[in-house]
Amino acid sequence: MGILQGKNILVTGVLTDASIAFHIARIAQDEGATVLLSSYGRVFNLTTRIAGRLPQPAPVINLDVTSSEDLEALASRVREHVPHLDGLVHSIGFAPESALGGNFLNTAWEDVATAVHVSAYSLKSLTMAARPLFNAGGSVVGLDFDATVAWPKYDWMGVAKAALESTSRYLARDLGAENIRVNLVAAGPIRTMAAKSIPGFDEFEKVWNERSALAWDVTDPVPAAQAAVALLSDWFPKTTAEIIHVDGGVHAMGA
Repeated sequence: MGILQGKNILVTGVLTDASIAFHIARIAQDEGATVLLSSYGRVFNLTTRIAGRLPQPAPVINLDVTSSEDLEALASRVREHVPHLDGLVHSIGFAPESALGGNFLNTAWEDVATAVHVSAYSLKSLTMAARPLFNAGGSVVGLDFDATVAWPKYDWMGVAKAALESTSRYLARDLGAENIRVNLVAAGPIRTMAAKSIPGFDEFEKVWNERSALAWDVTDPVPAAQAAVALLSDWFPKTTAEIIHVDGGVHAMGA
Protein backbone atom coordinates (compact mmCIF):
# COMPACT_ATOMS: atom_id res chain seq x y z
CA MET A 1 0.00 0.00 0.00
CA GLY A 2 1.17 3.51 -0.82
CA ILE A 3 1.20 6.41 1.60
CA LEU A 4 -1.85 7.98 -0.12
CA GLN A 5 -3.86 4.77 -0.45
CA GLY A 6 -7.57 5.56 -0.56
CA LYS A 7 -7.13 9.34 -0.56
CA ASN A 8 -8.67 11.78 -3.03
CA ILE A 9 -6.39 14.62 -4.12
CA LEU A 10 -7.11 17.68 -6.24
CA VAL A 11 -4.03 19.04 -8.04
CA THR A 12 -4.09 22.46 -9.71
CA GLY A 13 -1.58 23.91 -12.14
CA VAL A 14 -0.72 20.94 -14.36
CA LEU A 15 0.35 22.43 -17.70
CA THR A 16 3.18 20.21 -18.94
CA ASP A 17 4.77 16.95 -17.89
CA ALA A 18 7.81 18.96 -16.76
CA SER A 19 5.84 20.78 -14.07
CA ILE A 20 6.12 20.01 -10.38
CA ALA A 21 2.33 19.69 -10.25
CA PHE A 22 2.35 16.94 -12.90
CA HIS A 23 4.85 14.92 -10.91
CA ILE A 24 2.86 15.45 -7.71
CA ALA A 25 -0.15 13.98 -9.51
CA ARG A 26 1.91 11.11 -10.93
CA ILE A 27 3.55 10.18 -7.63
CA ALA A 28 0.26 10.57 -5.77
CA GLN A 29 -1.30 8.01 -8.11
CA ASP A 30 1.67 5.71 -7.66
CA GLU A 31 1.10 6.01 -3.90
CA GLY A 32 -2.54 4.97 -4.17
CA ALA A 33 -4.45 8.25 -4.49
CA THR A 34 -7.35 9.07 -6.76
CA VAL A 35 -6.27 12.30 -8.47
CA LEU A 36 -8.36 15.07 -9.98
CA LEU A 37 -6.85 17.98 -11.91
CA SER A 38 -8.14 21.48 -12.55
CA SER A 39 -7.64 23.91 -15.39
CA TYR A 40 -9.53 26.61 -17.26
CA GLY A 41 -9.70 28.72 -20.38
CA ARG A 42 -7.28 28.27 -23.23
CA VAL A 43 -5.05 25.84 -21.30
CA PHE A 44 -7.90 23.46 -20.37
CA ASN A 45 -7.33 21.27 -23.42
CA LEU A 46 -3.59 21.29 -22.76
CA THR A 47 -4.13 20.02 -19.22
CA THR A 48 -6.50 17.37 -20.54
CA ARG A 49 -3.86 16.12 -22.97
CA ILE A 50 -1.15 16.09 -20.31
CA ALA A 51 -3.49 14.20 -17.97
CA GLY A 52 -3.31 11.36 -20.48
CA ARG A 53 0.36 10.93 -19.61
CA LEU A 54 -0.38 10.06 -16.00
CA PRO A 55 -0.31 6.40 -14.95
CA GLN A 56 -4.12 6.45 -14.67
CA PRO A 57 -6.81 8.65 -16.28
CA ALA A 58 -7.53 11.78 -14.23
CA PRO A 59 -10.62 13.95 -14.73
CA VAL A 60 -10.04 17.67 -15.26
CA ILE A 61 -12.36 20.11 -13.50
CA ASN A 62 -12.93 23.60 -14.83
CA LEU A 63 -11.63 26.08 -12.25
CA ASP A 64 -10.48 29.70 -12.52
CA VAL A 65 -9.38 30.69 -9.01
CA THR A 66 -10.22 34.33 -9.70
CA SER A 67 -13.83 33.45 -10.61
CA SER A 68 -16.32 33.45 -7.74
CA GLU A 69 -18.68 31.35 -9.86
CA ASP A 70 -16.05 28.63 -10.38
CA LEU A 71 -15.09 28.65 -6.71
CA GLU A 72 -18.72 28.33 -5.63
CA ALA A 73 -19.17 25.41 -8.04
CA LEU A 74 -15.97 23.60 -7.02
CA ALA A 75 -17.53 21.28 -4.43
CA SER A 76 -20.28 20.10 -6.77
CA ARG A 77 -17.82 19.59 -9.63
CA VAL A 78 -15.53 17.53 -7.41
CA ARG A 79 -18.44 15.43 -6.14
CA GLU A 80 -19.20 14.40 -9.70
CA HIS A 81 -16.06 12.27 -9.43
CA VAL A 82 -15.32 11.64 -5.73
CA PRO A 83 -17.41 12.13 -2.57
CA HIS A 84 -14.81 14.15 -0.68
CA LEU A 85 -11.21 15.40 -0.73
CA ASP A 86 -8.31 14.47 1.51
CA GLY A 87 -5.75 16.76 -0.10
CA LEU A 88 -5.42 19.88 -2.21
CA VAL A 89 -2.38 21.11 -4.13
CA HIS A 90 -2.10 24.83 -4.88
CA SER A 91 0.31 25.18 -7.81
CA ILE A 92 -0.85 28.54 -9.11
CA GLY A 93 1.13 31.67 -9.78
CA PHE A 94 1.10 34.50 -12.28
CA ALA A 95 2.45 38.03 -12.59
CA PRO A 96 2.05 40.33 -15.59
CA GLU A 97 5.20 41.01 -17.57
CA SER A 98 5.45 44.52 -16.15
CA ALA A 99 5.74 43.09 -12.63
CA LEU A 100 8.91 41.14 -13.41
CA GLY A 101 12.32 41.65 -14.93
CA GLY A 102 13.67 44.60 -12.97
CA ASN A 103 10.66 46.90 -13.34
CA PHE A 104 9.81 46.85 -9.62
CA LEU A 105 9.78 50.63 -9.13
CA ASN A 106 7.53 51.26 -12.12
CA THR A 107 4.90 48.52 -11.87
CA ALA A 108 1.33 49.81 -11.70
CA TRP A 109 -0.93 48.73 -8.86
CA GLU A 110 -3.30 46.96 -11.23
CA ASP A 111 -0.54 44.55 -12.25
CA VAL A 112 0.64 44.12 -8.67
CA ALA A 113 -2.95 43.36 -7.65
CA THR A 114 -3.18 40.69 -10.33
CA ALA A 115 0.03 39.03 -9.13
CA VAL A 116 -1.10 39.00 -5.49
CA HIS A 117 -4.63 37.87 -6.30
CA VAL A 118 -3.62 34.95 -8.52
CA SER A 119 -0.48 33.89 -6.63
CA ALA A 120 -1.40 34.46 -2.97
CA TYR A 121 -5.03 35.28 -2.27
CA SER A 122 -6.02 32.27 -4.37
CA LEU A 123 -4.58 29.97 -1.70
CA LYS A 124 -7.22 31.29 0.68
CA SER A 125 -10.08 31.34 -1.83
CA LEU A 126 -9.27 27.87 -3.18
CA THR A 127 -8.90 26.37 0.30
CA MET A 128 -12.22 27.87 1.39
CA ALA A 129 -13.91 26.53 -1.74
CA ALA A 130 -12.57 23.05 -0.96
CA ARG A 131 -13.30 23.29 2.76
CA PRO A 132 -16.73 21.58 2.60
CA LEU A 133 -15.05 18.60 0.91
CA PHE A 134 -12.67 17.92 3.81
CA ASN A 135 -14.96 15.68 5.84
CA ALA A 136 -12.42 14.52 8.41
CA GLY A 137 -9.64 17.02 7.94
CA GLY A 138 -7.17 17.21 5.11
CA SER A 139 -3.89 18.55 3.82
CA VAL A 140 -3.38 21.67 1.71
CA VAL A 141 0.04 21.98 0.08
CA GLY A 142 1.17 25.04 -1.87
CA LEU A 143 4.23 25.52 -4.05
CA ASP A 144 6.48 28.37 -3.01
CA PHE A 145 9.75 30.06 -3.88
CA ASP A 146 11.75 31.42 -0.94
CA ALA A 147 10.53 34.95 -0.22
CA THR A 148 12.89 35.89 2.59
CA VAL A 149 15.22 37.80 0.26
CA ALA A 150 14.96 39.95 -2.88
CA TRP A 151 15.88 37.86 -5.92
CA PRO A 152 17.13 39.29 -9.21
CA LYS A 153 14.28 40.10 -11.62
CA TYR A 154 11.64 38.34 -9.46
CA ASP A 155 10.23 41.67 -8.26
CA TRP A 156 6.49 41.66 -7.48
CA MET A 157 6.25 37.90 -7.80
CA GLY A 158 8.61 37.79 -4.84
CA VAL A 159 6.21 40.04 -2.95
CA ALA A 160 3.33 37.77 -3.96
CA LYS A 161 5.24 34.73 -2.69
CA ALA A 162 5.81 36.50 0.63
CA ALA A 163 2.05 37.05 0.78
CA LEU A 164 1.51 33.37 -0.04
CA GLU A 165 3.73 32.36 2.86
CA SER A 166 1.87 34.61 5.28
CA THR A 167 -1.50 33.46 3.94
CA SER A 168 -0.55 29.83 4.57
CA ARG A 169 0.21 30.61 8.22
CA TYR A 170 -3.11 32.35 8.83
CA LEU A 171 -5.01 29.55 7.10
CA ALA A 172 -3.17 27.01 9.24
CA ARG A 173 -4.17 28.97 12.35
CA ASP A 174 -7.83 29.29 11.45
CA LEU A 175 -8.39 25.80 10.02
CA GLY A 176 -6.36 23.80 12.50
CA ALA A 177 -9.42 23.14 14.66
CA GLU A 178 -10.90 21.30 11.66
CA ASN A 179 -7.77 19.17 11.32
CA ILE A 180 -6.88 20.87 8.03
CA ARG A 181 -3.15 21.24 7.68
CA VAL A 182 -1.67 23.97 5.45
CA ASN A 183 1.98 23.78 4.38
CA LEU A 184 4.22 24.99 1.58
CA VAL A 185 7.05 23.43 -0.38
CA ALA A 186 9.68 26.03 -1.32
CA ALA A 187 11.45 24.50 -4.29
CA GLY A 188 14.64 25.66 -5.90
CA PRO A 189 14.50 26.78 -9.54
CA ILE A 190 13.05 24.22 -11.95
CA ARG A 191 12.79 24.74 -15.71
CA THR A 192 9.01 24.71 -15.86
CA MET A 193 6.70 26.71 -18.11
CA ALA A 194 6.27 29.22 -15.27
CA ALA A 195 10.04 29.61 -14.93
CA LYS A 196 10.39 30.36 -18.63
CA SER A 197 8.18 33.42 -18.14
CA ILE A 198 10.62 34.92 -15.62
CA PRO A 199 13.17 37.24 -17.28
CA GLY A 200 16.70 36.35 -16.26
CA PHE A 201 15.82 32.87 -14.99
CA ASP A 202 19.38 31.83 -15.80
CA GLU A 203 20.54 34.08 -12.95
CA PHE A 204 18.68 31.83 -10.51
CA GLU A 205 20.46 28.81 -11.98
CA LYS A 206 23.81 30.52 -11.45
CA VAL A 207 23.03 31.23 -7.78
CA TRP A 208 22.05 27.63 -7.13
CA ASN A 209 25.08 26.19 -8.88
CA GLU A 210 27.32 28.32 -6.68
CA ARG A 211 25.55 28.09 -3.31
CA SER A 212 23.68 24.80 -3.11
CA ALA A 213 24.97 22.45 -0.42
CA LEU A 214 23.55 19.50 -2.36
CA ALA A 215 23.91 19.12 -6.11
CA TRP A 216 20.95 20.86 -7.75
CA ASP A 217 19.37 19.88 -11.08
CA VAL A 218 17.10 22.53 -12.61
CA THR A 219 15.58 19.89 -14.87
CA ASP A 220 14.41 17.61 -12.04
CA PRO A 221 11.02 18.44 -10.46
CA VAL A 222 10.73 15.10 -8.67
CA PRO A 223 12.31 15.99 -5.27
CA ALA A 224 9.87 18.87 -4.77
CA ALA A 225 6.98 16.67 -5.89
CA GLN A 226 7.99 13.95 -3.44
CA ALA A 227 7.98 16.46 -0.58
CA ALA A 228 4.50 17.62 -1.52
CA VAL A 229 3.20 14.05 -1.64
CA ALA A 230 4.72 13.36 1.79
CA LEU A 231 2.90 16.40 3.20
CA LEU A 232 -0.36 15.18 1.64
CA SER A 233 0.04 11.88 3.47
CA ASP A 234 -0.62 10.95 7.09
CA TRP A 235 3.11 10.91 7.81
CA PHE A 236 2.98 14.59 8.87
CA PRO A 237 -0.16 14.56 11.04
CA LYS A 238 0.90 17.41 13.33
CA THR A 239 2.81 19.59 10.86
CA THR A 240 1.11 22.78 9.73
CA ALA A 241 2.08 26.39 8.93
CA GLU A 242 5.43 24.99 7.78
CA ILE A 243 7.62 25.75 4.76
CA ILE A 244 9.57 22.71 3.63
CA HIS A 245 12.60 23.82 1.61
CA VAL A 246 13.54 21.54 -1.27
CA ASP A 247 16.30 23.72 -2.65
CA GLY A 248 19.55 21.85 -1.99
CA GLY A 249 20.06 23.93 1.15
CA VAL A 250 20.47 27.33 -0.52
CA HIS A 251 18.02 29.00 1.88
CA ALA A 252 20.37 28.25 4.78
CA MET A 253 23.68 29.18 3.16
CA GLY A 254 25.35 32.55 3.74
CA ALA A 255 26.42 34.81 0.91
